Amino acid sequence: MTGLGLAGAMFVGMLVLMALRVPIAAAMALAGALGYAAQAGGMPLANFLNTQAFARFASADLAVIPLFLLMGHLAAQGGLAQALFSAAAAALRGVRGGLPMATVLACGAFGSICGSSVATAATVTQVALPELRRQGFAGGFSTATLAAGGTLGILVPPSVPLVIYAILTEQNIAQLFAAAVLPAVLAVCGYLLVIAWVVRRAGPSGAGGRSAGALAGPLVDGAGTRAPVPWRGVLPIAAVFLLVFGGIYGGAFTPNEGAAIGVAGTFVAAWWRGGLSRRGLLACATGTAGTTAMIFLIFLGADLMNAALALTQVPAALAAAVEGWAVSPWLVVAGILAFYIVLGTVMDELSMLLLTLPIVFPIVMGLDLGLTPRDTAVWFGVLVLMTVSFGLLAPPVGLNVYVVHGLARDVPIGQTYRAVLPFLAADLLRLLLLLVFPPLSLALVRWVG
Repeated sequence: MTGLGLAGAMFVGMLVLMALRVPIAAAMALAGALGYAAQAGGMPLANFLNTQAFARFASADLAVIPLFLLMGHLAAQGGLAQALFSAAAAALRGVRGGLPMATVLACGAFGSICGSSVATAATVTQVALPELRRQGFAGGFSTATLAAGGTLGILVPPSVPLVIYAILTEQNIAQLFAAAVLPAVLAVCGYLLVIAWVVRRAGPSGAGGRSAGALAGPLVDGAGTRAPVPWRGVLPIAAVFLLVFGGIYGGAFTPNEGAAIGVAGTFVAAWWRGGLSRRGLLACATGTAGTTAMIFLIFLGADLMNAALALTQVPAALAAAVEGWAVSPWLVVAGILAFYIVLGTVMDELSMLLLTLPIVFPIVMGLDLGLTPRDTAVWFGVLVLMTVSFGLLAPPVGLNVYVVHGLARDVPIGQTYRAVLPFLAADLLRLLLLLVFPPLSLALVRWVG
């Protein structure tokens, strides 16, 4: 069998195993092991397995992943999402569609101390969905807003997928976080505009809400004065965010040290709110350990799969072929992003990055895009981050949609998928802007150096 045929067989075998509900890490490892053994033999495979785990996990950079995950679990257990949602909802009282807008803002703020889209979607759903229902918003519109807002958990730094990108491509984590700030702001603004458009277009009978004035609650309290915004509950979260990222960009500490300080600060903030118990702390520890183990196992499976693919020499041949194409390098990047969008409909974002970056990253770095190598790597990282978020919303997988659906069983999942289409359109528009205008991603990177 040729190298190309073997590589194709490995991918097909991996997808078949995934369809049979084999965990993605095991599917990649089994397909990679069989492909590796078919080319090099059983003993070289054993030698590779003997050294690869230590080689992968000896890197101290990986410590940032469980630390940021622990921040998110502490924030969720400590009730910080409730404080964020309450402040945002109070600030947007009287604004048409203010309550779903507050949901998006709460997701973005929670994502700044979480780094996980699933955790953001699940946590904010438990807080915001009952209030959205009480105000009479349509079920599909509410769940779609929560699913889309949950993607901000990875779009707003700190972002676990962006950390993984930095590790795989040997880029500076702080620079990638800085590059993601403006695109994340664009994501928030895009979702707010979608909500405003849907509410105005559908009216109270379509998007939901008892009336234009009731869409975000009353403007005044019982005494006839404007109800105050509960900023006090937001201050600890803002302090943690400023401490972590101010320290990183100010050169006071490394991303790993910043993540550790963030864990300590989030713990104090959660404890101060009275939301942590012994059972809650145990849940934080076990949740972080479980998610970290899943990610690290995917690392091992992807390493084995990529090693087998490297033996086929297909990635190198593909890179050489692309360099010889007489097409615009921008079209090549656009084609790669389109490939990610399609792949995201059947695979989660972490698996996509671990499996594809060793193949597509050298191709992109070999293109003449008029950018420095560092700017190319950082800009492409943000594009990939924005693209993989499609898979969190788009059918048939739509992981965030399934997470929200699990907490809102009475809302048919088809309604959520239909209501999420305008949010996907906003995602696509944002991606095109970032593709055409690289300075949107690189401005802050150049400012922080």
